[in-house]
Amino acid sequence: MTRTFLAKSGSMLPLLGRETLRIISGFGDFALFTGRSFGALATSRRLARRVIRSVYEQGTVCLPVILIVGLFTGLVLGLQGYHVLSRFGSVGLLGTLVSLSLVREMGPVLAALMLIGQAGSALAAELGIQRNTEQIVALETMGVESHGYLVAPRLLAALLVYPIQTALFVVVGFWGGSLSGSLLLGVDSGVYWSSIERAIEPRDLRECFIKAACFGLLSVTICAYQGFYADRNPSATGARAVSAATTRAVVISSIMVLIADYVISSFFI
Repeated sequence: MTRTFLAKSGSMLPLLGRETLRIISGFGDFALFTGRSFGALATSRRLARRVIRSVYEQGTVCLPVILIVGLFTGLVLGLQGYHVLSRFGSVGLLGTLVSLSLVREMGPVLAALMLIGQAGSALAAELGIQRNTEQIVALETMGVESHGYLVAPRLLAALLVYPIQTALFVVVGFWGGSLSGSLLLGVDSGVYWSSIERAIEPRDLRECFIKAACFGLLSVTICAYQGFYADRNPSATGARAVSAATTRAVVISSIMVLIADYVISSFFI
């Protein structure tokens, strides 16, 4: 039995080593891709026009989703918060519960996840198709910096769009909580809004916008990286490679947003 265990362990060690090296190499490629994309900002031409287009793709196109999800998040928070607080006779704190939940955690995280699902997946698929049809190779052949042309404008747009979309999400969530708590459940509207005003402090807003900006950069970089190198998947080619890259982009970005949320929150608590 001992020999069998040692034999199996010996056969698994090379596999473990290869996987470890592959993961480290992947992190290195991602770091180089990120650095090259940020470095291309200084030399990219006609950047403003592409940034405006990226703002439209990440902002205007995704606005309905942000507003709808923000409204119903506030409605749910108002409903659930009312029934929880009513057990302790603290219904007057409903505004505090809704506001702090949205500003500190749910607003930045849910807004980022919605943007990843719509704008991030579209970005990964677009770059994957451009890689599959050799459009990226054609750009580089013509002497165009592909990172500066395709990725850098999205990064700048994310720094602008994600905080604004998060702010809209939070404000609409406040109104959703007001509709649920005041209009449907009878909580005094003045008490609700005054508790929001007393609860939110500058450090809460700072945490909210720092999270939004970090989530934007992280998710856009991951989605762009997955689409940009969609052809590296050895198990799929063509349309299947683009589909796999898009799926990986959404899943990895969502996981990294949650991890980053925990890390950033640990510095503010």
